Amino acid sequence: MLIMKRPDIPSSEITPERTYINRREFIQSVPALLMARANTDERQTPYKDVTTYNNFYEFGVDKDAPARSEKNFKTQPWNLSVDGLVKKPQTYALQDLIRSLTIEDRVYRMRCVEGWSMVIPWQGFQLSEMIKRLEPASQAKYIEFQTLYDPSQLPEQRRTVLQWPYIEGLRMDEAMNPLAILAVGLYGKQPLPNQNGAPIRLVTPWKYGFKGIKSIVKIRFVEKQPVTAWMKAAPNEYGFFANVNPAVDHPRWSQATERRIGEFFKRKTLPFNGYADQVASMYAGMDLRKNF
Repeated sequence: MLIMKRPDIPSSEITPERTYINRREFIQSVPALLMARANTDERQTPYKDVTTYNNFYEFGVDKDAPARSEKNFKTQPWNLSVDGLVKKPQTYALQDLIRSLTIEDRVYRMRCVEGWSMVIPWQGFQLSEMIKRLEPASQAKYIEFQTLYDPSQLPEQRRTVLQWPYIEGLRMDEAMNPLAILAVGLYGKQPLPNQNGAPIRLVTPWKYGFKGIKSIVKIRFVEKQPVTAWMKAAPNEYGFFANVNPAVDHPRWSQATERRIGEFFKRKTLPFNGYADQVASMYAGMDLRKNF
């Protein structure tokens, strides 16, 4: 039997019978240990900034537009459609889905491709937990997300800033990574504010913020890589992977440094936004300059 020294017992409380765990206990503890490392203890961005400084183009292109335009956006009731290469295609009432899954608090760094960043305390459930329940087919290599299309509630959809509805996607191993969550709340509060992607949005903290599709209404399991909204708009500027990479600049913004909202001085940007230990292995052997 493999035995290992317990990482969860303070040295002052160690006794012979509490010092070691067996192999099964250790394996079961690994996800919790990884998440403890992933959750940052950096100073959290104030709630006011998180809810008033947003990119949510369906409400407008200015940072304060979502907070100004969200008042008439209705998120109850809300349904989530699941189809494609999956054993259990159906439409779920979001509240029923939330009640059936484990809601967790996650404090993540968020890095925008425009060169600013935040530290946000989310509430949500691990995307992999939902995927396992849906039982995608082995041919499903990607997961595609689609936001609500409703110009009567999302006024910018009346214009052609992007091709609507907003589409995003992940490779299946990315979607199954423990860091990937579907968020339903902020700062320990549910529901998620409208301007932040209510009632459900994607959060992948090692990727640029535009991957975090908001107000999701459809999830599809597909064999081919989805063509995302920003890839359609500017394929030379926005790649599918969108991993935070300080060595690869956007044509308009340097990615080497970032300005944390609420701070004066810029700071260095970390590869994969500081989550390399948890995600870099998924891209082993890939040319991250070409696969941006």
